[in-house]
Amino acid sequence: MSPPSNHEAAFHDLAQILSARYQNNEVLEIEILPPGLGPLLQDGTSVGIAKNYLVQAFVTARRNFFGALNGKSLDGPGHENIPSQPGHWNSPSDELLLVSTEIILLFDCEHLTACNWRRRRLTASLQRHDPADSDNERHRSLIDALSKELSLTKTFLCSPLHRHTKSPTLWSYRLWLLTRLMRLQRRPLKQPDESSHEVILGILNDELAIVLRAGELHPRNYYAFTYLREVVGAASGTGDGGQDASTLLAESMIQKALQWCIAHPADISGWAFTEFLLERIPQYEIRSDAVRQVIQFALDIGWEGESLWIFVYSASINLDGDCLTKDGQWASQWDALAKHPLPRTRSNGGWKVWLDWARAVWAAGPVVN
Repeated sequence: MSPPSNHEAAFHDLAQILSARYQNNEVLEIEILPPGLGPLLQDGTSVGIAKNYLVQAFVTARRNFFGALNGKSLDGPGHENIPSQPGHWNSPSDELLLVSTEIILLFDCEHLTACNWRRRRLTASLQRHDPADSDNERHRSLIDALSKELSLTKTFLCSPLHRHTKSPTLWSYRLWLLTRLMRLQRRPLKQPDESSHEVILGILNDELAIVLRAGELHPRNYYAFTYLREVVGAASGTGDGGQDASTLLAESMIQKALQWCIAHPADISGWAFTEFLLERIPQYEIRSDAVRQVIQFALDIGWEGESLWIFVYSASINLDGDCLTKDGQWASQWDALAKHPLPRTRSNGGWKVWLDWARAVWAAGPVVN
């Protein structure tokens, strides 16, 4: 086992990087280095750390964290040691606890004690905030603190780490942060104006990019896409708009989600989320065009994967099957097939009907120009 001085050095080196990230509100990309490349490397916002070096830093961070908790009450009456201005540390112990919990979560993304301490720290500050004072320094400081915490979770969720991209603890924490941030940023008006709507659209598309990145790092990322469903629901409820708000948000995301699924056709979680968006879009043309794109893609490359055809089957239940296949280079092959009705109700194995039709089209041969 390494001597204690090595543990302290590892903690100090990693703490410097994470403290700078916090102060500058940066998003880092962190990965575990293979043996032989050194303990810690940094190039701009890219950071690599050896597993044993991270373990050493974690041991010190955990000792510091629980030692500080046992020495004082951080969530009791008065909250003496919680900074009155989030984003600015009042004492070395505050800085120590913040960076220690970051290192703990970097090592163990399901460490509920560390995550909940950060949540309680922000909760105490939010509870002391008067919503009527929307333009004062306190309000801006709260937004800054939440933004910095969101950048931390983005660092974890979008880095090529083994467990972080699929961590239910981190996704739940990010949802909590984002909903609080949207409440603070919401204008105190009876009707949402155009600028507030654009802010919500910007936030939602940023979250979509984060989830799609996490989906690339960890295929079939159920936790990531479940989080995004919750974000759509939360964003739809930030103002008066009801179903119209949900529709506008879904329309702004559908093409990006669809193109990601086409690039990752075996990812059932992505297809399920895309269907979730289509269910919130009443316009027949948008829904039918989306399904038509997927059918055309599958026919072009000969894709037989179950996930894609389950999406086609589920998303086309309330659409005209003939309309979905009338365009494109494969239209004549579809028309030449014997007319067997496509499934119009949900049933087990209904997607296989679509796949059987696709196989018949392929068997008919390519289009001759």
